[in-house]
Amino acid sequence: MFDSVRNNKKLVQIFLLLITIPFALWGVDSYMHSGGGGGDLATVGSTKITQQQFQQALHEQGERLRSAAGGKFDPATMERPEVRMAVLENLINQRLLMVHATESHISVSNEQLAQAIASIPALQVDGKFSVERFEQIAAAQGLSKQGLEARVRQDLATRLTVLPVVEGTLISRTSGNAFLAAALEEREISEMSLKPEAYLSKVQLSADAVKNFYESNKARFEVPEQIRFEFVVLSQKALEQKAQASEAEIKAWYDSHQDRYKQPEERRASHILILADKNAKPEEVKAAEAKANDLLAQVKKNPADFAKLAKQNSQDPGSAGNGGDLGAVARGAMVKPFEDAVFQLKEGEISGLVRTDYGFHIIHLTGIKPERIKPLADVKTEITEELKAQAAAKKYAEAADQFTNTVYEQSDSLKPVAEQLGLQVQQGPWIAKGQAIPGLNEKIVAALFGDDAIKNKRNTEAVEVAPNTLMAARVVESKPAALLPLEQVQAQIEAKLKRDEAAKLAAADAEARLAKLNAGEAVAATWSNSRSIARAGAQGISGPAMKAVFGAKVDRLPAYASVSALDGSTTLYRIGKVKPHVVADKDDDKSAALRQQYVQLATEADFTAWLTSLRDRYKVTINQQALATKPAAE
Repeated sequence: MFDSVRNNKKLVQIFLLLITIPFALWGVDSYMHSGGGGGDLATVGSTKITQQQFQQALHEQGERLRSAAGGKFDPATMERPEVRMAVLENLINQRLLMVHATESHISVSNEQLAQAIASIPALQVDGKFSVERFEQIAAAQGLSKQGLEARVRQDLATRLTVLPVVEGTLISRTSGNAFLAAALEEREISEMSLKPEAYLSKVQLSADAVKNFYESNKARFEVPEQIRFEFVVLSQKALEQKAQASEAEIKAWYDSHQDRYKQPEERRASHILILADKNAKPEEVKAAEAKANDLLAQVKKNPADFAKLAKQNSQDPGSAGNGGDLGAVARGAMVKPFEDAVFQLKEGEISGLVRTDYGFHIIHLTGIKPERIKPLADVKTEITEELKAQAAAKKYAEAADQFTNTVYEQSDSLKPVAEQLGLQVQQGPWIAKGQAIPGLNEKIVAALFGDDAIKNKRNTEAVEVAPNTLMAARVVESKPAALLPLEQVQAQIEAKLKRDEAAKLAAADAEARLAKLNAGEAVAATWSNSRSIARAGAQGISGPAMKAVFGAKVDRLPAYASVSALDGSTTLYRIGKVKPHVVADKDDDKSAALRQQYVQLATEADFTAWLTSLRDRYKVTINQQALATKPAAE
């Protein structure tokens, strides 16, 4: 069952698609006894989602979006109501699964946990589990080794909870065939587009149309207050790029941190496995043990045949083809009985039978790589970067106070702080009040449009615009809000009104033509060359057009459909032929992919329905007022 959790692609897709924020696992005790009060965002059963947990998830999601956007990301996006609600809904889904896993008494054994941790790519070096990497990741998250293990254990338990739902989605061949038939049906179409431009000459506006529109829509022609600004940035990252580490410093660090660069002893082993699950019937265990003993006798008699016997008899599909070779392993990567045996053998020695929850093993130790310390040359770059980061962090901590104080105390210019700290005064663009400025912190924007900044040209306060990054700005030039005069926008308004009327004429003409075509009457029309499209993989046609074409009745051909676009044009579609798809007995690659897509859609629907049922079982309440209110500390 555990292998099913680890290897099940449908399960992985469900987690990636429906739970877009990675699991924020605080441990069972944390969420089962979470405190809080009126500021809690939601309750799930008897547990609470606190402001702290929500803000952490919101911050992490913002960082992911910032990274995906290459740094061009407006932090204000994360404060939009729909974004905050989406983050909270994902936390609720996670909590529902965690509560259900706990109340269902689903547990993960130590052996399953060890196997899972050893298989996580992020914890591997050169394809092998690394204790050092595990400890580094735990430390980076502010956890002990036991704390990180607890997180992984909870995640596994949650996935075990979901597994029956995912595996329970069954799709009949008949319904799959119906999906394929619909997806691959082809319709031959030609089209004719009626564009507003063709009807402009027929449009006559009333004498006061432009003026009336202007008077009724003055807000559209208001130019908001605008400013042009300059700014300075103090960044730990920039300081790190300038930092240096001497050879003596690197050597001293290496000498004083030898434990960090130890590579634990590794042993290369091969094994022959005869399966006998811990829950197997006694007679099955006895038969497996007898077979293993027989193989052990053969191996003892002729050790050179170990690889051959492993290929022929081992029931471990991952290693049998390689003669039982498991590669090099370190302590902590294997279940305990197996590990104990491996680290008790001498090189070249063959063990007796070793019993684990998986069955009976015969182990051949083929090599020992003793513990060693990585040479300085191998870790020099790593040490250099760490020393530079430390130096930059120290310098940033010292400079941050100076930066903050100087921009406040000498508020009529940014030059003093730039000269003191070796920074550059950079020029910003013209920006309008209320305009979303990608990459510009909302607090900076708000400060720049304050009275003190505009009237007195004073520096803004120092604002942390990103982790370990301070920014201060100053208004250089400003323009007050103004209403554009009618004379300046008259041509623009006239063009809009004419195009709007032309679009109405195009739509009316299309409707009249469609009625005649459906009635079987002749219509003067210039149709494009015909082409065949299918629901699956159609190119060059919009979603609404696809819906119209495949929603049209085709009991009588030719059939017709029409679709209006946002640009004011209306397109008529002529359906000349329908080619039904005949599902073959054996799927080709495209059909197999579509059938898998159908299974995935059905699985997602089942999973969503199951989550809904969990909401009914474990009452969910959302504190809308708390969701809409940012904590005072922000």
